Amino acid sequence: MSVLWLSFIGFALMFAAWTMFGVLGIPIRKELGLSDMQLAWLSALAILNGALWRLPLGMLADKIGGRKAFLGCLLFSAVASLLVSRTHSYGMLLACAVLVGMAGNSFTIGSAWNAAWFPKAQQGFALGLFGAGNVGASVTKLIGPMIISAVPATGMAGGLIPGGWRFVPCLYAGLMLLMAALVTVAAPTPDIVPNQGRPLKEMLRPLHEVRVWRFSLYYTVVFGVYVALSVWLPKYYVDVYDLPLKKAALMCVPYIFASSLLRPFGGWLSDKFGPRKVTYTVFILGALACGALSVRQEMWPFFWLTLLLGITQGFGKASTIKYIPDYYPKDVGTVVGLVGALAALGGFGLPPLFAALKTATGQPQSLFWALLALTLMSLGWLHAVVVHIHRDEEHVI
Repeated sequence: MSVLWLSFIGFALMFAAWTMFGVLGIPIRKELGLSDMQLAWLSALAILNGALWRLPLGMLADKIGGRKAFLGCLLFSAVASLLVSRTHSYGMLLACAVLVGMAGNSFTIGSAWNAAWFPKAQQGFALGLFGAGNVGASVTKLIGPMIISAVPATGMAGGLIPGGWRFVPCLYAGLMLLMAALVTVAAPTPDIVPNQGRPLKEMLRPLHEVRVWRFSLYYTVVFGVYVALSVWLPKYYVDVYDLPLKKAALMCVPYIFASSLLRPFGGWLSDKFGPRKVTYTVFILGALACGALSVRQEMWPFFWLTLLLGITQGFGKASTIKYIPDYYPKDVGTVVGLVGALAALGGFGLPPLFAALKTATGQPQSLFWALLALTLMSLGWLHAVVVHIHRDEEHVI
């Protein structure tokens, strides 16, 4: 159980650092005079590097154990976050955004770590609770605006501790270092290493199956979209509804809470009824929410519809990941690595797409046109699989 709680807290901290540009981007845009597209790329590059390393780091966690891999990710992310607090130009921020993006890879490592320590009947709940650590995306939205206004712009301790928006990544760096020390002391040893001694070719074998790529599309709908919206929604509230940053950030928190904290319940439902039924329901409700959001809404209907979308994502993230240990019990790190990488790549590509759609159409809600198409595509593929399974069952009978 200590693995679950240590990984949950560590993942929440790293996820907070990974998505912090969603709120910090507003004062950064003001300070550096950035365009919407420049701001979108700042968040997108962090998301990109949180995707590229998921497969190799998942395989590494299976090979050397989740404890060592998770500890290394915490230390690297802490240094990267500290560097963000020391930058003063757009070019340097882009470089540091790439480095801090490494924190996003912690999900693959933590999933492999938890799957190794829990029996199959409990893996849905355990992976769901661990995955709820992506509630860390709400941390910056809750405390960021208050810290930015409370800490003097000149910093503290004679400037050694930076002020304004730069204090936030500095704070995260300190907390991640503290968490690394806690993992070192409290995580159980020796670790369980499921793929110790297995050849690389055998570890990569599941990636040849179409099923893995289908799971990747599902996870893009529930996780990649979540990552993109968690960094885009504050700006949407500011630009469309003319809210101040502090209130815009708070309006996003229920969406993030729903999309994160419902994961354990989604995992429990997937343990009880199977991931297929849960995922089916998620896509139907998600398509309805995106369809309604594709039309310009007043602020409060928009708020409730995004909350519904977040609820579906909370269940869907757990149900999609639950598929993996069911089908690939010895290759959780590898398969979650690929599935998470492709979903996070979707999260990387979506913010620039949102900006391009808005520029081309002049309609800020146009981003939901793309999300509706993506959700319907996943629902269609899942339905085709279910129909095929039923036909096979009828032939057997």
